[in-house]
Amino acid sequence: MILDGETLALAPGVEGLVKWAEGRSLPGVLKMELLASMVELATEICESPAEALRALIELRGCAAEGAREQGQTIAAAGTHAFSLPTAQQIAPDPRYREFVEYAGISARRQAVCGLHVHVGMPGPEECMHALEGVLGWLPLVLALSANSPFLGGEETGLASSRAEVLAELPRAAAPPQFGSYAEWETFVERFVELGLADGYTRFWWDVRPHPRFGTLEIRVPDQPTSVQVTAAFVALLQALCKTVVEGPPPKPAQRGDYAQNRWAALRFGPRAELIHPDGDRVLPVPELTYELLALIEPAVRELGSVEQIRAALDPRRCEGDRQLEVARGSGLEAVVADVAERTVRST
Repeated sequence: MILDGETLALAPGVEGLVKWAEGRSLPGVLKMELLASMVELATEICESPAEALRALIELRGCAAEGAREQGQTIAAAGTHAFSLPTAQQIAPDPRYREFVEYAGISARRQAVCGLHVHVGMPGPEECMHALEGVLGWLPLVLALSANSPFLGGEETGLASSRAEVLAELPRAAAPPQFGSYAEWETFVERFVELGLADGYTRFWWDVRPHPRFGTLEIRVPDQPTSVQVTAAFVALLQALCKTVVEGPPPKPAQRGDYAQNRWAALRFGPRAELIHPDGDRVLPVPELTYELLALIEPAVRELGSVEQIRAALDPRRCEGDRQLEVARGSGLEAVVADVAERTVRST
């Protein structure tokens, strides 16, 4: 998020920030997003979560420096605590204006930030296997990453207001079940032919194939404030994908269970109780987290990501808990000030 340097309210600044960063030697790019008060930091291909962490630190540092030169600052979280989403300017890109015209108020409410992790896949069928194998675990990832308890100046009672807002979009939450990569292609092509989408990136599911990059794109986590927490989720999701791809083809994930778990995760965060991916029991988030960590431990060790996960992943708390504590002691402006300070400190 791009904030006014004095009021800490959301402020349109992405056009100047992107131009400021052009031509600089960076391990990635600064890009426009839907709102002019948000900037996307996209790394280049990284071989490891540790490399991704270094790239994100550099990109954040660049964004922070550029924002300062504009009299602004940056803040990383799932939502802004007090600025009204519907009052924000749309970024100066025709695609975004077309989208707002199509989606209306559900688009204008998308003042939300998430972490998108692309994991390289050996091939298209492996990508679809990975999608089914990771899907049942993604509500747990959402619960652990919840970092948006406020929206438009209100404590919503949700651990992840972002996840609720995203679900207002067409083609959101869990994708349908596809029997093969070819079935997914046919589904997307039909929507394009019907004039409902202009490509596969107009499907805003929590996880989707991304053939242009050769990846499975996992989009469920709230945006972490700490880059170390970001690296922990990158490490966890990379290891989970590796575990699934190298194992037997998984059974299709239960979409009904996913819907229940996604709601419980966005409502309660680490206090949620979730249906196990096997579908045979309900477990609290900490217990399910330990089971996931045990499942992916061989992959984590092989990938050398033990420290990234151990140092930053706490199954009993999420970053949104700190926002709530600050708000109850000092108010919403203090929440944003704290988020901004911790964001810039991460650079």
